[in-house]
Amino acid sequence: MTSPLESLVATGTKLWLDSVDPDLVRINRQYGATGATSNPIIISDLLKSGRFDDELKSLMEQGQTDDDVAWHMTDRLVRQAQAAFASVYADSNGDDGYVSFELDPLLEDASCKLSIEEKAKKYVELGTTWAAGHSNRMIKVPATPGGLAALEDLAAAGVTLNVTLLFTARQYQAARDAIWRGAQRRKSLDHFKSVYSIFISRIDVYTKQHVATLTPAAQGLVGIVNAKRLWQDNNQFWQDKGLRLKQEFIFASTGTKDPSDSPDKYVAALAGSDIQTNPPATNDAIQKMPGKTFSRTVDQLPAKNVLDEIDQKVDFAKLEQVLMDEGLRKFADPQKALLALIAEKRKALGEKK
Repeated sequence: MTSPLESLVATGTKLWLDSVDPDLVRINRQYGATGATSNPIIISDLLKSGRFDDELKSLMEQGQTDDDVAWHMTDRLVRQAQAAFASVYADSNGDDGYVSFELDPLLEDASCKLSIEEKAKKYVELGTTWAAGHSNRMIKVPATPGGLAALEDLAAAGVTLNVTLLFTARQYQAARDAIWRGAQRRKSLDHFKSVYSIFISRIDVYTKQHVATLTPAAQGLVGIVNAKRLWQDNNQFWQDKGLRLKQEFIFASTGTKDPSDSPDKYVAALAGSDIQTNPPATNDAIQKMPGKTFSRTVDQLPAKNVLDEIDQKVDFAKLEQVLMDEGLRKFADPQKALLALIAEKRKALGEKK
């Protein structure tokens, strides 16, 4: 019998895991996952488990700083996940099988005094460094002013990009156009690949709090409608470019935030194309839905009256500002927490001598 997630993959969705936990990668490969992504929260959770204490202690005894240890372990865990998906990358001729590596979130911390130009230069430096020598590693860059300003040069340098913290058409189009400009500066487009991570459930949390006048027919659908419209825009932009590899959307933030929602709300609504990076808990919950099957819905929009209401009532410029302010805190704070955890580990492991 086909499992629920196998049914999802059969619709045309690429299933990526929102984790690089080696055990979860192994389990989700069996579910049909063909890629993964990493972030500081994921790395922190792994280091908290104690499973990597021996390696942490060794790095610390070598004199590595807390920052060095954080990036060494991030690189190690992403490399391990890349190895697990290497055969997917080979079999798809470079169209799948990637693992995303997030650049330093502290560049977007409120305490960072660098100018936009200086941040962009740092993103290019870090992106080219962490991408070097890797075929199935994507470099994750946020759709902030500094991140957007770095994309053209990163793409020109041959870096495979995953643009994250996307909420609106303005951000997506700015990112896409910059990457395409950079790509055209390459000698060849044979290996050009880019993806755009649109956040979904966070938008519905926003509208519930800030656009309470939406009717029940529209409330809770704004994230889905926004994602589907941008997915259509992306398809239209790339269809005449004659590229070998697909330039795709990643449907991110697909875990439900409202306890009354079914765990497959976003997964089902966006089934049929491109990529979903689902939290492990979402995949587990879906696998436990007996008899669940998915069909292609990514190209189906709600009724016109619902779309008209969303267009009338939702100010996407304000939405972007609020969610980016919130997103940047969620972006930088976990890196600070990761460094604090390593400092605590340094003390605890030192006391075990």
